Amino acid sequence: MSNKLLRCIAIDDEPLALKLICDYVEKTKGLQLVLKTTRAADAIKPIQQGEADLIFLDIQMPEITGIVFMDIISTSMAKVILTTAYPQYSIAGYEHDVIDYLLKPITFERFTIAVNKAHERLFKNDESGQPDHLFVKVEYRLQKVLFSSILYIEGLRDYIAFHTSNGKILSLENMKHMEEVLPPGKFIRIHKSFIINKDHIDYLERGRIIINKEYLPIGDTYKEKVMKQLGL
Repeated sequence: MSNKLLRCIAIDDEPLALKLICDYVEKTKGLQLVLKTTRAADAIKPIQQGEADLIFLDIQMPEITGIVFMDIISTSMAKVILTTAYPQYSIAGYEHDVIDYLLKPITFERFTIAVNKAHERLFKNDESGQPDHLFVKVEYRLQKVLFSSILYIEGLRDYIAFHTSNGKILSLENMKHMEEVLPPGKFIRIHKSFIINKDHIDYLERGRIIINKEYLPIGDTYKEKVMKQLGL
């Protein structure tokens, strides 16, 4: 397990189930509990403000279900480990790209496996110590964005849009600055309005690159360089 610290939030409307998760978090190296709550609504603002890396989330809750909650926080960078007594929600968990799916009653051994998965997913720095993320200006805060989560970046009139595996993030950054700070071996400028992550390319077709079912044009002035960078 990585020595880096994951800031955790535990959400469960059942006090005993919540206490168990909190006990597990506190006895696990590399985890820091920043909030525990039986009301999912109490966790929305801290998560959206980037105060947590990992969420232990129950599904069956009276005010906001876990599925609805994941939709609400979809633009945040926090990852989710679902905790539930109902196995039928595993497909929904997959669709929301959760780290793991823990069925109650949850043993400490199974909890540890899930936490190890979280560390592997969230900390992907290579041995050279290069960063795996950047911070971008979003309204009045700086939002952490993992390079691996970026599908492509779209330049708009007054801002840019990060299309990520967790949703869209609008930022006051600009495309020129992005070209300077993104890892050149992973990201390619294919058009005046698009920078793509090579790792997420599905296929190329008729002068376009398809990522996550989106057709992105290759600009005429970029074609030769793009093909060379893709080894084509």
